[in-house]
Amino acid sequence: MPQKPDTKEAPEVDRLPGVPLPREQDQLIGHTRVEQALLDAYRSKRMHHALILGGPKGIGKATLAFRFARFVIAHPDRFGPQTAQATDLGLSESDPVARQVAAGGHPNLLHLRRPWDEKAKRFKSDLPVDEVRRTVTFFGTTASASAWRVCIVDAADDMNASSANALLKILEEPPARCLFLVLSHAPGRLLPTIRSRCRRLDLAPLSDDEIANGLKALASGTVPSGTDLSDITRFADGSLRSALTLLAGDGLAIAKGFAALVDPGRATDLAAVHGLADLVAARGQSDNWASFQHVARAHLHLLLKSAARAPDRAPRDLAALSDLWDRTNRAIADADALNLDRKQVVLDLVRDVTHLSPARV
Repeated sequence: MPQKPDTKEAPEVDRLPGVPLPREQDQLIGHTRVEQALLDAYRSKRMHHALILGGPKGIGKATLAFRFARFVIAHPDRFGPQTAQATDLGLSESDPVARQVAAGGHPNLLHLRRPWDEKAKRFKSDLPVDEVRRTVTFFGTTASASAWRVCIVDAADDMNASSANALLKILEEPPARCLFLVLSHAPGRLLPTIRSRCRRLDLAPLSDDEIANGLKALASGTVPSGTDLSDITRFADGSLRSALTLLAGDGLAIAKGFAALVDPGRATDLAAVHGLADLVAARGQSDNWASFQHVARAHLHLLLKSAARAPDRAPRDLAALSDLWDRTNRAIADADALNLDRKQVVLDLVRDVTHLSPARV
């Protein structure tokens, strides 16, 4: 008998269990100012063909991008009455465009992100050039004269040199009635030539109230209250995705444990360091690993900002912190790509951060 084809769908990068993907969400938490700016830009006579949506990871850039893409595809006439009367970018859940986009099957929308490597059973470590080159076929197929085509690059930070140059090439010679929505967690690190060909709109971190409302709307389980909710919003640092991650597994315990270990006012507790590392690296606990990545990066970012604002800090101090930031991100990426020991990443980071305490930095 012939074998049945394998119809199992490939995993999607950045999916959180029990949480709708950005393309499936019909509501936007916060960012009303940027949403209005996008609506105004679409209705203006000189709309830019490429927009960078910048801001920390997990604050809603992809959700807003899909929201804008749905609106543009559903309202191809920028100066028509429906577009003119719109007060936001929302569409009804029953709208055919909304349903197609939620299912990941709208022909006028291309979503570029790190693909799943079926052979290695993991996501690729970067957004490869072959993915970006899909834009050639996407924009080369026939469409109606009034239709818009939207490409979401999610996220541009994942591109390697070859894929960044491939994106730059098509940005330099954009097809007619196309729109690029380039998402970036650190827009300043993108190629200057890419930045120069895009209009940049930055999204601010979410407030504590917005984080709390987002948890109530999206969390699959019970949302804590009181001190635990306050701790989650504090450690989330404006990122709803991080708050959802901290809510899962041992996220809150990891955040509190890491904060205590890197507190310059406390002596290093080696047993506690190893306990935290074991918790993060526990087999099958991907939520714990994700929580550690968030709290580690948030702490390093805070140290960098603090050092940059202190007039008495020497340039070498900033260089040391920048080097630690790069090394930590490389270590995390290598641990994911090469299946290396996550516990060692935790041990190394705690050691390095305590050596760069505010008393020394």
